[in-house]
Amino acid sequence: MAGPTYLTGDKAAINEFLDRFDVFLLDCDGVIWTGDHVFEGVPETLELLRSRGKKVVFVTNNSTKSRDEYLKKFTTLGIPSNVEEIFGSAYSSAIYISRILQLPAPKNKVFVLGEAGIEIELRSENVPFVGGTDPSLRRDMTPEDWRGLADGSLLEPDVGCVLAGLDFHVNYLKWAHALQYLRRGAVFLATNVDSTFPMNHNLFPGAGSIGAMPLAYMTGTQPVALGKPSQAMMDAIEGKFRLDRARTCMVGDRLNTDIKFGIEGGLGGTLAVLTGVATRADWEAADAVAVPAFYVDKLSDLGAVVAQE
Repeated sequence: MAGPTYLTGDKAAINEFLDRFDVFLLDCDGVIWTGDHVFEGVPETLELLRSRGKKVVFVTNNSTKSRDEYLKKFTTLGIPSNVEEIFGSAYSSAIYISRILQLPAPKNKVFVLGEAGIEIELRSENVPFVGGTDPSLRRDMTPEDWRGLADGSLLEPDVGCVLAGLDFHVNYLKWAHALQYLRRGAVFLATNVDSTFPMNHNLFPGAGSIGAMPLAYMTGTQPVALGKPSQAMMDAIEGKFRLDRARTCMVGDRLNTDIKFGIEGGLGGTLAVLTGVATRADWEAADAVAVPAFYVDKLSDLGAVVAQE
């Protein structure tokens, strides 16, 4: 299999690449920024894409922020955007639960393992929930907890779904609640199953590592994941933006989420950047999970050359 086309520094190749696509789906962490540090030249590159009539959609697996919260971050970091350009795994999960899963009331509550971003998006779709940021769950187990969880007396009887995301306050008590709901037949969903995420030029535990996968190990079942590379998310994006997949390119820094997402979604192209998780050695390996069609050292390489016209 031929390797990806390297675009950095090749003006003609970059122009040809840009002409092939109408829509660019962009990951955020590792592509646009790391933590609160925006990679140099990214705002200008995004404006270049827009000036060429390209549709830009920010597709993130980070469920800790709602779309409105992401918009605030974009604005604070000097990146022009609007809420309709943002599509996160928390929003994707809320759409899936409310419009596809459609659990019958009253057993339609969601037990959330995650942060406020999930709660905000669930509220936007009128999905009832418990757990999440509830301060009463941020403590150690008590003898009463062991007894009440075992016999079900401490459980909310109307929970029909467990949604696992990135929870910065995960603990044994929350895991114990989630396990009991799943053992009683709740639908098992995950905002995403990322093992890690990039922050401040390093890697930290992701939603999969501390939320979905421990529960999968406990129950022996895998969740329906609603972030990249789940095609449930791709279908939702296509439905919302009415995009032509053949004229759409996925841009990301992870092979097992971003690039796999684009390939399995039948998009016209995938572009890897080397500012996040993936390295050239990852896709050159014999057991590479996915191989991008194109790659650049950093996103701004798309704009640095073209801007010289």
